[in-house]
Amino acid sequence: MCRRVAPALPPTSTSGRTIHELASRLRRLPPSCGPVRLIAVDGHAGSGKSTFAAELARSLGDAPVLHLDDIASHDELFDWTARLTAQVIEPFTRGGTARYTPYDWRARRFGPPVALPPEPVVVLEGVGAGRRALRPYLARLLWMELPSGEAWARGRARDGEEQREFWDGWVGAERAHFAEDPSRPFADLLVHQGPEGYEVTSGPAVTAGADHSVTHGDGPSAMC
Repeated sequence: MCRRVAPALPPTSTSGRTIHELASRLRRLPPSCGPVRLIAVDGHAGSGKSTFAAELARSLGDAPVLHLDDIASHDELFDWTARLTAQVIEPFTRGGTARYTPYDWRARRFGPPVALPPEPVVVLEGVGAGRRALRPYLARLLWMELPSGEAWARGRARDGEEQREFWDGWVGAERAHFAEDPSRPFADLLVHQGPEGYEVTSGPAVTAGADHSVTHGDGPSAMC
């Protein structure tokens, strides 16, 4: 399945209006994963993905949000593609209800299955949501435009000393993942969070075209 190239999007800066206009555009897209328009929100840990995804989902009429934190685990920070494919992607492609087993990060085990119906729009949020294996099933890939160092500092401050050891391991794992399988170069849209809300602009995939070669990683570039 070929990715559809997003049309250029003029920047807007009023949070409510930006998200409302974006939601309107996303609802009009053709389905990408069975009957579902699967919208990925990717970015570095601590970049604000969850907050933005929640606001976008509300503007989409309370669309469901699948957090990749529920798919990953301590032992598989990024090696979760097969689980997501089997539990979510494959059922959606058949038009069926997905059933995934959310991971409990405190108990360190997976819980009972949770049903995820094939709604017209589903938001997939988390680090690696735009990975190579998932892009054929995405209607759009959005990237939270915040440098890794700043994002990680925000995440560490948010999670506190209790999670310091986890963050020490996470940073190396995230670096390795994006070095091998970058998302930002393929983003249709870049999401910038400012003091007055969000600004959404065209991403590298639009700037460079659908068949562009990728040799750079996930840090901000001249394409911003």
